[in-house]
Amino acid sequence: MAHIPDGVLSLPVLATGAAVTVTGCALGLRHLSHERIPQAAVLSSVFFVASLVHFPVGPSSVHLILNGLVGIMLGSAAFPAILVALLLQAVMFGFGGLVVLGVNVMNMAIPAVLCGAMFTAVARQGHARATVLTAGFTGAFGVFLTALMVAISLGLSGKEFVDAARLVLFAHVPVMIIEAVFTSAAIALLIRVKPEFLGVPTNVEVANA
Repeated sequence: MAHIPDGVLSLPVLATGAAVTVTGCALGLRHLSHERIPQAAVLSSVFFVASLVHFPVGPSSVHLILNGLVGIMLGSAAFPAILVALLLQAVMFGFGGLVVLGVNVMNMAIPAVLCGAMFTAVARQGHARATVLTAGFTGAFGVFLTALMVAISLGLSGKEFVDAARLVLFAHVPVMIIEAVFTSAAIALLIRVKPEFLGVPTNVEVANA
């Protein structure tokens, strides 16, 4: 359950999430050029749809997140893209909440930005195989970091949420595997057909490495 509902978290955690999300969105929008707005809109839509598909795991349920892929494609612009998707989910379907929106965005967007930076650092070397492997790793790592941040958010809000925090980490292991495979396959395809979409420097011959 990556969407934390309203009425669960403590005020300091909510305030921290709101401050981080506002700052992240401001920085993300500054680095989002007009040419990349359609790409951000498409990825926000993909994130929106993927998060609606839930799988039962024990007494809870999990869903695809794809924040690793979003981070790879958008970098810091992942913040506003994820904000729009989570806001629509909260308003239209009641997933998460409006008061806790800042924390939910923070928990998914910070891992996305870190995954994007990790991917770009490897992709700059121009080796297609390493790039695809890194994409798979970031797909799983983004889910792990999100689950960890959700668990920390719950744990900091009260001892009664410690068991739920542990369940969040355990339940997302299958999602990590699925997203590793999906993200590596998606990036492998883009390397062949549209390497410029990956946001790596244009002088890097990723497709021919």
